Amino acid sequence: MRAFLDRPAGPKTIFFWAPMMKWGLVVAGLADLNRPVEKISVPQSMALACTGLIWVRYSFVIIPKNYNLALVNFFVGGTGMYQLSRVFKARMEASRSLNAVRE
Repeated sequence: MRAFLDRPAGPKTIFFWAPMMKWGLVVAGLADLNRPVEKISVPQSMALACTGLIWVRYSFVIIPKNYNLALVNFFVGGTGMYQLSRVFKARMEASRSLNAVRE
């Protein structure tokens, strides 16, 4: 137990608590999967996707390497990209149906 408490990315450091708090963004992103596509914020989803992927890389550059930070940011980026794909798919389908009506 002492080794866990005193490690460089242990619970006495920001390297432990920052990723733990960031898991809330992942939970919020998963809750948004039930949100209608029309209500998804593209800028917000883009920001989450980009920052998530950037911070995954940064997690392996900093000392100590922080695998928990990398994992949480991977999921933040993943939920952002998934929401963007939902918006893109809905807009493509709307465009196709509009073109079909015009013809």
